[in-house]
Amino acid sequence: MSKHQLLLQWPVVLLLLLAALFPLSHAEVGTAGRYTPPYIPTACYGNDPSQLPSSNLFGAAGDGIWDNGAACGRQYLVRCISAAVPRFCKPGQTIQIKIVDRAETLASKPSREGVSIVLSSTAYGLIADASAASVNIEFQQ
Repeated sequence: MSKHQLLLQWPVVLLLLLAALFPLSHAEVGTAGRYTPPYIPTACYGNDPSQLPSSNLFGAAGDGIWDNGAACGRQYLVRCISAAVPRFCKPGQTIQIKIVDRAETLASKPSREGVSIVLSSTAYGLIADASAASVNIEFQQ
């Protein structure tokens, strides 16, 4: 291999090394609230309870991610990043939820209006103290 070819390979090697050390994240930052039963009917699945995950790890999409119903069935990784009260987030906890409803049309009232995602009480309790009306989250599809 010539000296010229080696010099041309260094930028590629450097770029690959940087990409491995600093992976790009496509996560968004938003807010989450919680809601309690009744969880049915849903905007996505009507009165079909079989569409709710048995783990109860599901949520309702806020206007920012609803996308005219295209959010139905999407899976999101969600973690609490901060709250108005210190230590309300459960550190190191990331959950995977399924979107089953629209926040604007929930059968039960959410703890906070206008959030990015309204989580089932089970899902919310895994990432944050249930007494917090809302928390700041990082979420990614």
